[in-house]
Amino acid sequence: MANEKVLIVEDDYDIGNVLKDYLVSEGFGVQVCSNGKNAVRDFKAFKPEIIVLDIMLPGVDGIEICRIIRAESVVPIIMLSAKSGDIDKILSLGVGADDYITKPFSPAEVIARIKAQLRRYKTFSNQTESQPGIKKFNDLTIDSNGYKVSYKNEEIHFTSREFEIIDFLSEYPGQVFSKNQLYDNVWGLSGFGDLNTVSVYIKRIREKFAGFNINCIKTVWSVGYKWEEDDV
Repeated sequence: MANEKVLIVEDDYDIGNVLKDYLVSEGFGVQVCSNGKNAVRDFKAFKPEIIVLDIMLPGVDGIEICRIIRAESVVPIIMLSAKSGDIDKILSLGVGADDYITKPFSPAEVIARIKAQLRRYKTFSNQTESQPGIKKFNDLTIDSNGYKVSYKNEEIHFTSREFEIIDFLSEYPGQVFSKNQLYDNVWGLSGFGDLNTVSVYIKRIREKFAGFNINCIKTVWSVGYKWEEDDV
């Protein structure tokens, strides 16, 4: 894993430059942006493969920056925050962040998270068409290898993590999975261990499906979630 570009959006000079030094030593190309107002501009100009984005920034906060970037790109975004409460985590994941790290942290942890997200992103971006992996539920098509979901030939855009949840649930129609089971199967060892994450992602998936009148992910109260193919 070399030459990938990382955009660090962090107004703390010391944190930004320590992360940059560690990443450069690992072979990454790095740009540091210290102002929220310039973050989207730098993203478009630098074209990074991954973004490390602080929440508390001068100008425009990280939540809004994440929202703007996610509207046009599925590039992985790791959020940084000095707050350890659930609210920032939920807000970050709700606008499309892929991971969340609380300050203080070790640079080695950030690099490990970056590498994990890049591995997932490469799988998301570079799947070939030589393997079938197609599931059909009436007018809904799920391409497990291409990480694509389409309804009546119109693509519904999901992030890689959202797709992985859809792909996993749809593999076992009618079977109920708890939050723990979903977390273990989708996040594995790369997640940060907050089961509220599952609820946030399910909510986002449902909102996107709702635009197509699809209601295929059902809640089984006090148990978990299941894929209901008859409601596609």
